[in-house]
Amino acid sequence: MSGSSNVPALRNGLAVLRLLAVRGPVSAATISRELGLPRSTTYHLLSELAEAGFVTHLPEEQRYGLGVTAFELGSAYLRHDPLERLASPVLRRLVDRVGATAHLGVLYGSDALYLLREQPRHPTTLVTDIGVRLPAHLPASGRAMLAYLVPAQVRALFPTPDSFVDRTGRGPRNLPALRRLLAAERRRGWAVEDGYVTANFASVASAVFDHGGRSIAAISVTFRHLCVRNSECGEQWPELASEVGRAAAELTARIGGHHLG
Repeated sequence: MSGSSNVPALRNGLAVLRLLAVRGPVSAATISRELGLPRSTTYHLLSELAEAGFVTHLPEEQRYGLGVTAFELGSAYLRHDPLERLASPVLRRLVDRVGATAHLGVLYGSDALYLLREQPRHPTTLVTDIGVRLPAHLPASGRAMLAYLVPAQVRALFPTPDSFVDRTGRGPRNLPALRRLLAAERRRGWAVEDGYVTANFASVASAVFDHGGRSIAAISVTFRHLCVRNSECGEQWPELASEVGRAAAELTARIGGHHLG
């Protein structure tokens, strides 16, 4: 088959991805109808896209949504200079308000990747430096983004018990525990971790959203918190979370995004 004869299939595949990006998970029949494609062509495209990770089949709903590969491509675009330039002054103002280290992170597969770090005048040494990747289920920044993925995407990122790395003996250790935590954090509007990544340190984070209402980054603040007894761990710091949420909302507006709720 010549290269030119592949162009219509490529265009149709891109049209499917654009539809899923705008509409969210829909049925194959809806895709076929709205794009004017034969059902056989639609299923063939969906099969190819799913095999490559661009599309995820949601069997319980009989729908198709964007897959992890599509999400990673969007994150890769936003990892470049524009997002970091727009975020830098937002993080600087956040640090000035709260006096603690602030980060900008994105999802990179099942990891949280840190792109920016702004520190107060007297910083504390942290593991979360620029370019560091951490298992996304542990840091607040990772879960702030995971909370807005559909369940099938979360399952694809954490398919087995071995996916749940343990750094300090704290944090979710299986998929049901992670899903319960994500549901609670989505309802609350921010994520929090207390000693999940590094003992005696805690963080709070809020998601940043793109024009389609998708979580594409997170802003977090990390600070020292010593737990002498287990009963002293697990605080939520709502006032600090409010400041972090304010910064995340500002960056969302700066990139032309909005939070669908």
